[in-house]
Amino acid sequence: MGLIVQKYGGTSVGSTERIRNVARRVARFHREGHQLVVVPSAMSGETNRLLALAKDLSPNPDPRELDVVAATGEQVTIGLLAIALHHLGVKAKSYTGGQVQVLTDSAFTKARILKIDEERIRADLADGTVVIVAGFQGVDGDGNITTLGRGGSDTSGVAIAAALAADECQIYTDVDGVYTTDPRIVPEARRLERITFEEMLEMASLGSKVLQIRSVEFAGKYKVKLRVLSSFEDPEQHVKRHVDYVRGRRHHGTGHHIGHRVQSR
Repeated sequence: MGLIVQKYGGTSVGSTERIRNVARRVARFHREGHQLVVVPSAMSGETNRLLALAKDLSPNPDPRELDVVAATGEQVTIGLLAIALHHLGVKAKSYTGGQVQVLTDSAFTKARILKIDEERIRADLADGTVVIVAGFQGVDGDGNITTLGRGGSDTSGVAIAAALAADECQIYTDVDGVYTTDPRIVPEARRLERITFEEMLEMASLGSKVLQIRSVEFAGKYKVKLRVLSSFEDPEQHVKRHVDYVRGRRHHGTGHHIGHRVQSR
């Protein structure tokens, strides 16, 4: 049994029924004995709705206040998912980025993660609790709410996996892996069984929307084992660094200190 971080995209939590389905999946992993940290996005379309409200009031909203507004989308999702898990008899607790805490710089609307305090997460996991952490958000050194930019929940999930030295980070979305091109447009698109971080980074930089580019950079830097999965199906997709890593060797990366397990050199 391992420590798994599961990140769910907006389409995966786009309605109460889909949140219920996510809760069932999480409950199944929990029953199998895994420790679980779940990082959900806002419900599909919610962030756009919130930003539109702000821009209806001002064509150029203050970035700090935009982050205050935008971060509420994930807060709704984490609370609803915790409620759904409680209904299934699973101990679960939700946290905002500020409660964990996910410390970022002060670049509002496009902040970068500097450090994650894993103490509260580890205490809950040891108690048999499923921990639900809001993706996309954190706080700066002055306690201001910050957001990580579009697709930031991917980065949140990978960063938390790195901080906890998780056995795996599973990214759940509406496609069942990484394809040579968009299978919704090109029927002949081929699903890749394995792909290196460098290859995935190149695809992300060229517009692939499966993984946010900063999350791929994080995964490569801290050697986080990623799997892209469909929240509606079970087929798997591995994103690996090399064979030694797949066998379980962990290497420390360079850069920011993330939690207590991934040290900078």
